[in-house]
Amino acid sequence: MSKKNKKAEDVLDSSEENLETMEDQTTENADNQEDTVEEPVIELSPEEQLEQDNVELKQQVGELKDKYLRVFSDFENFRKRNMRERLELMKNAAQDTMSAILPVLDDFDRAKKSADMEGSEEQFSEGVELVYQKLYRVLEGKGLKVMESTGEAFDAELHEAITEIPAPIEEMKGKVIDTVEKGYFLNDKIIRHAKVVVGK
Repeated sequence: MSKKNKKAEDVLDSSEENLETMEDQTTENADNQEDTVEEPVIELSPEEQLEQDNVELKQQVGELKDKYLRVFSDFENFRKRNMRERLELMKNAAQDTMSAILPVLDDFDRAKKSADMEGSEEQFSEGVELVYQKLYRVLEGKGLKVMESTGEAFDAELHEAITEIPAPIEEMKGKVIDTVEKGYFLNDKIIRHAKVVVGK
């Protein structure tokens, strides 16, 4: 083969290789273009756009309304709880003062009981009696209430048993025979348990 023919053949081979390379690149570019093709943007008419905006706004309003109702409910619960705690505090604010006065009432009760006993030389004057009654009325107006014990069935939540004695009659078994120290409520809350003698 002559040099001329060989050279022509080499050029032809080179051209074929270049052509194949170009075809590969063209195919690759076409594939890439297919991958990167974006979906066509669908333009909405003004009416459709308004409808879509309306739906979105309604959804936002619904979410905000739900949040508002939750916050409002939490606030109402807090307000009621706070008011309840304040009322409870106000009702029982005088508990320490009332508890300090109870021994004075006990002394009044003992003095009156002693004066009322038959053959007693002690006297409970009319003036002292009036003061005694007035003091009880004032304290009752502030929520203090005497616990009824004598003759009632023994209740460990209300009474503190000092001792047990044989019941004088069958019906008094398990009941309070005598009250040694009165119990008191303050606005239906026990501030002192009654000390009692129970029949057995």
